[in-house]
Amino acid sequence: MPGATRWPPARLAGLSLGLLWPLLGAPAHAEGDDSRPPIKANRWQEDWSGLASPALRTEPLDDLKYIPLGADGAWLSLGATLRERLEMNNASGFGTRGVARDNYLLQRLQVHADLHVNEHWRLFTQLEDVRAYDKATVGGADQNRVDLRLAFLEYINAFDSGTLKTRAGRQDFAFDLQRFVSSRDGPNVRQSFDALWADWETARWRFIGIASHPVQYRDDHEFDDTSSNAVRFDMLRVERQVGDQQELSAYFALYQRDQAQYLDAAGGEDRDILDARYAGSAAQVDWDLEGMLQGGSVGGKDIRAWAAGSRVGYTFAATAWTPRVGLQVDAASGDRRAGDGRVGTFNPLFPNGYYFTLAGYTGYSNLIHVKPSITVKPMAGLSVQTAIGLLWRQTTEDAVYTQPNSAVANTAGTGQRWTGAYAQVRTDYAFTANLSGAVEAVHYDVGQTLRDAGGHDSDYLGVEMKFSW
Repeated sequence: MPGATRWPPARLAGLSLGLLWPLLGAPAHAEGDDSRPPIKANRWQEDWSGLASPALRTEPLDDLKYIPLGADGAWLSLGATLRERLEMNNASGFGTRGVARDNYLLQRLQVHADLHVNEHWRLFTQLEDVRAYDKATVGGADQNRVDLRLAFLEYINAFDSGTLKTRAGRQDFAFDLQRFVSSRDGPNVRQSFDALWADWETARWRFIGIASHPVQYRDDHEFDDTSSNAVRFDMLRVERQVGDQQELSAYFALYQRDQAQYLDAAGGEDRDILDARYAGSAAQVDWDLEGMLQGGSVGGKDIRAWAAGSRVGYTFAATAWTPRVGLQVDAASGDRRAGDGRVGTFNPLFPNGYYFTLAGYTGYSNLIHVKPSITVKPMAGLSVQTAIGLLWRQTTEDAVYTQPNSAVANTAGTGQRWTGAYAQVRTDYAFTANLSGAVEAVHYDVGQTLRDAGGHDSDYLGVEMKFSW
């Protein structure tokens, strides 16, 4: 099997370390403990300056979380993240790709160093080693052995009228619910960008400018990831805080790719992107509404594409287990007519890989998606979500798509709009502030169009443990 690697038992040693961490005295931190920042998915967003006082360094290895480097105020913080996920998928791509039942282990190990030179300047670096053990088909988001994931220089300066923040180098960024621009935390290899970033922040406003080349991942040998002029992503974004719990945002972006391949177009891709979002909460209701328009061209053919996504929910705050009833509705355009000189297939850009499910059965192109859900919290740190997803194609002239934007062969121009339905159960539990676990199960019942294309019902199970220090 190309790219597959047997798991040696030593590969599970890191997971064992995570399981032992509670015995070393790292309980979940008490609410209101401002001396310790919460562990975040993006480790560069953490600020460990609260441990400047030796008296606050009370947990194992705290002396490495804040290392003073001299009288001028410089300090260094070290950290690591290890994620192990066992996945079982009996029909990748609904079984149309010639891959039978696939059971494998995904491992992501990252180590970082956060150097604060003074109150203005900072250098953050992160190395990663990402492996896919026993996976039948290893894709670009599955494996990346020993490489540089992040390395950026940051400058921050606070003025009376606002705060200036700039970053230069290899970094990641994610916006909103990460429908379209994300750090791609779902798959094994996260998405980085070689970029220039600048933003200006006030109490209510934030203005952001980005010029970037998305990192192109390779796994031929160590430290072989690159960025090139073949792919470019630039953005101007504005955010406005409305009240205490609501936000409006909008951005204009340019997406360029030298070699793009769609069912009805191929060649250079230049997409002009306009996105707007309104999100917030009031009383027991929460909502997130986002819409995107895409223009431009692919290989000389005009682009006319769009997408919209919404999540709304109501939480019964006074009821046991604080149940939340939610409804998610998504839609994205497909190409309505081959050979008409227009490309209608929506490009989801940099999706996060878990917006629908971790199973990867659903891509954000040519779809209509309706997903009611119920989430409960039986105890502190534990949440359980159950959901049903119903899917149609926006047009039968375009294909059914799986993540990230892969057309299922023999589905375009044939069959029905109905694609299928899936059931999802996901459980997340925070054992401690440093150790969390998750289990997700998905069953997809395919429609007749997928059956006629050689697909069949599909099942996915993922069991994950994540240790962060």
